[in-house]
Amino acid sequence: MNESVFKAMSDATRRKIIELLKEGPKTAGEIADHFTHAQPTISRHLTVLKNANLVVDQREGTFIIYRLNTTILQEWLAWLLERFGGGDSDE
Repeated sequence: MNESVFKAMSDATRRKIIELLKEGPKTAGEIADHFTHAQPTISRHLTVLKNANLVVDQREGTFIIYRLNTTILQEWLAWLLERFGGGDSDE
């Protein structure tokens, strides 16, 4: 699993962004509305998420729309479950 995914998911703000995008695509402004951080800070978090391929962006007119890259998230979750969870307990 790519280290950039772990770095991206290690930050609470980025995890919150993932949760917001789970509800559906959003602009950077819509995402920023949920935080007290300045817009450039949210943009840096979005860049980290994009570099980890956890989110994808697409220009629509004057807006950039961010969406979850569910393929990477599924691969990451499968990797975590394979190594750390979902095991049978014989207690």
